[in-house]
Amino acid sequence: MKLITYRYANQETIGAVRDDGVVPLGALATSMLALIDGGPELLDQAREVVAQATSTIPLREVTLLAPIPRPRKNIICLGRNYAAHAIESLRAIGQPETLPTHPLFFSKAPTAVNHPDAPIPLLPEISSQRDWEVELAVIIGRTARRVAKEDALSYIFGYTILNDISARDLQSLHQQFFFSKSLDGAAPMGPWIVTADELPDPHNLHIQLRLNGETMQEGHTSQFIFDIPTCIATFTSGVTLEAGDIIATGTPSGVGMGMTPQRWLQSGEVLEAEVEGIGVLRNVVV
Repeated sequence: MKLITYRYANQETIGAVRDDGVVPLGALATSMLALIDGGPELLDQAREVVAQATSTIPLREVTLLAPIPRPRKNIICLGRNYAAHAIESLRAIGQPETLPTHPLFFSKAPTAVNHPDAPIPLLPEISSQRDWEVELAVIIGRTARRVAKEDALSYIFGYTILNDISARDLQSLHQQFFFSKSLDGAAPMGPWIVTADELPDPHNLHIQLRLNGETMQEGHTSQFIFDIPTCIATFTSGVTLEAGDIIATGTPSGVGMGMTPQRWLQSGEVLEAEVEGIGVLRNVVV
């Protein structure tokens, strides 16, 4: 299923996309987090509602919101998880081009979450070097503690797209990721969650980002340095994951900081982040 959080008739609720329509699921759960909390049994009920629905709301008439508009916790992110991106980013800051030997975890604030088709604020008063990073994001479906690699995929509820908008000048100034990647509106997410059963192999997906229609990033999730089970197993060896937690799995090469000359986002530009099997997340920079 493609599960959405949306606004319609001045009400925010959840639903499932079926063809070009939306089947409301608000009678089952008050939010996407509540649906995830309900586990497989509630998800099966949602599937039944979708299958039996005799009418839908036209998708074009609803306003899509981030599937999880306000995560309970920080978004967990993987840094330098594609070799070519690791090299381009290290080269840009003059560091040795050495690939990581262990997953590099950082996080983005939940207040950074932004919606499909919503504006991304440049905030020029604090940053002039805003950059893009298309990422496959994992949504955890149940409590995960000390998970074995071979079991890790069974803990996943579904997948979505996240654009890890970054302020490279702040990243350099503060010598860390959190502030530079947590600015308001810097985590567009969506357009929906595709449930895990519909993406059985998350390591076989084409991923790309277009800026004003021009392809900037293009890669494949088979190029992960650390696959999703490795990341989940490593993280949960000491930190518990819970239902609704989000893991952004890293970005391929082609970011603005890696270009010569470097390329930064400008007001009015259009970003389209695409992951095979999920869809396209579109935002305009303002």
